[in-house]
Amino acid sequence: MEPYVTERNIQEKAGDWLKAIRDFNRHRLRLDKGRCALLVIDMQKYFLTPGSVSFIAGGPAVVPGLKTLVAAFRKAGRPVLYTRHVHHPDGIDAGIMKWWWDGMCVEGTPESEIIPALKPLKREKVVLKHRYSAFLGTDLDTILRCLKVRDLVVTGVLTNMCCETTTRDAYSRDYRTFFLADGTATINEEMHLASLLNLAYGFSYVTTVKEMVKALK
Repeated sequence: MEPYVTERNIQEKAGDWLKAIRDFNRHRLRLDKGRCALLVIDMQKYFLTPGSVSFIAGGPAVVPGLKTLVAAFRKAGRPVLYTRHVHHPDGIDAGIMKWWWDGMCVEGTPESEIIPALKPLKREKVVLKHRYSAFLGTDLDTILRCLKVRDLVVTGVLTNMCCETTTRDAYSRDYRTFFLADGTATINEEMHLASLLNLAYGFSYVTTVKEMVKALK
């Protein structure tokens, strides 16, 4: 599948997407630098390697921006948290997902690891999850509350699945969320834009990597 966005045109595309949702992206938020955290969702080899059964066509385009954003959060001394979507080799935690999807990302395999370009530091939390939401059945909420996080910046893959579902759940837990138009990706532009529109309407402030980096300075 041809990518709907590339590293070369992602800034232009993001500008177009933000214009398309402008009338609904009205809840503009200012990042609380002292109480924010970055969440990098499922940037694993399983989703970012061409040829993989679950390769995300738009994924590679967001990697350079996320590298910059991760570095900015680390420099500011703010938490960077990661998720990995994995399943037991025997599928005992897969449930309906095993039936729904052609393949599974198996825990302990090289494909389940986060791509080298975004490798977590040893001290950074990696949340293992078995469903779309990073909150369901994990300790993410406990960690965020212990860190006194108020603002959650959401990035990763897939825009319309794990990223959107996690953002909706974060909103339901009273976190202020910042969803990045050029820091999330999925398989096609139609799905990506639909999620940006839905989230802007009811759950999140949709913004860009550049704006978040600027807000951390």
